[in-house]
Amino acid sequence: MENHRFQTSLNLNVRGLGQSATIAINQKSLALIRQGHRIGTLGLGQSPFPVAQPVVDALKHHASEKDYLPTEGLATLREAVAMYHKKKNGVPIRTENVMIGPGSKELMFLLQLTYYGDLVIPTPSWVSYEPQARIIGRRVFKLHTSFVDEWRLQPEKLEELCYDDPETPRIVIINYPGNPEGSTYTETELKELASVARKYNIILLSDEIYGELDHEGTHISIAKYYPEGTIISSGLSKWCGAGGWRLGTFSFPPELHWLMEAIAGVASETFTSTSAPIQYAAITAFKGGIQIERYLAHSRRILKLLGNWCADRIAQTGADLVRPKGGFYLFPDFTPLKEKLNSKGITTSIQLADRALEEAKVAILPGTAFGRDSLEMTVRLAYVNFDGATALAGSESIPLHVPLDTSFLNTYCDQTLCAINRLSEWIEAM
Repeated sequence: MENHRFQTSLNLNVRGLGQSATIAINQKSLALIRQGHRIGTLGLGQSPFPVAQPVVDALKHHASEKDYLPTEGLATLREAVAMYHKKKNGVPIRTENVMIGPGSKELMFLLQLTYYGDLVIPTPSWVSYEPQARIIGRRVFKLHTSFVDEWRLQPEKLEELCYDDPETPRIVIINYPGNPEGSTYTETELKELASVARKYNIILLSDEIYGELDHEGTHISIAKYYPEGTIISSGLSKWCGAGGWRLGTFSFPPELHWLMEAIAGVASETFTSTSAPIQYAAITAFKGGIQIERYLAHSRRILKLLGNWCADRIAQTGADLVRPKGGFYLFPDFTPLKEKLNSKGITTSIQLADRALEEAKVAILPGTAFGRDSLEMTVRLAYVNFDGATALAGSESIPLHVPLDTSFLNTYCDQTLCAINRLSEWIEAM
């Protein structure tokens, strides 16, 4: 009894949340697979492709690097990141305004910890933005988007939020190409959002971790239109296949160098510095070159073909669905089928995801994990459960000017096709 009271009193002093939804679904899927179940793993959004070979070679070469590096990051890497954004995005980032961290996720957390402002996020949004703010104790404002607007934040909604309280400090996060919906913004939309952000002195965090996976290779950074207030977030996890390497980048404008210094001060007391060998290898990634450009071109065309096939198949069920324009996610809305789902005892997106795993043996995530109402029948699918190394090799054997077709998907992405078909057939059979 005394031990129980002691434990209970300690529990009251713990600040924490449940496990990240993406990590949880992956562990649940793996547990079912170990039990002998054949699971279509569409839950975890991890790049299927191997790390680009020149970057792997660079890591091997620098494996002996063992010294603590500056908290802000290796100078030559910071220079490479700055040059990357100048070349790719046309944004004049300075070397001294780049910060390297052990994953962009950690840098996002430190930004919210350091800057005393409200967090504003469009929904659906990536699963960790809001929980990070809740851990720190920041206020969170969600701006709900719609299928009609392709799940993109509309400038008038941001204007409406800021108008009544224009002096409140705010961090607004946009992520595009987006997780969970695979959508992106047009140049006009970016200019309009930038105009509102400038009007209210918003700190805009532009999460562009999927930027290189824009299916047309034409990603535009909003920092071009709001350079003085935009922090560009990037890293190696999605476009370079190096999620487990844990390297992220924040690129600040000169006007926000004071904020970068504050974050670096907190970082010096927490992670100290990012892994030295990884930082040296990342120089090769951000400098790019012919091999890396070809790697990206083949990655994009595989994901574009597969994403469109998956979207077409899911749409056949009657779901509302935005065709992906980048990344490797779909965010179908099965609300048009709500009456049929309700008749089978499925009244929330959580129940939909649970039953899909139980009955169709397909792992997906409910829209609630991304900030949507539980009664809305939205789910996220990550179409990356295929052997990326083999698919990449197959694509490289076909000239880039020759379009890939469905036979390519049948050969190299059959696990994904099977999972999407099983989910669709399960829905259709209700």
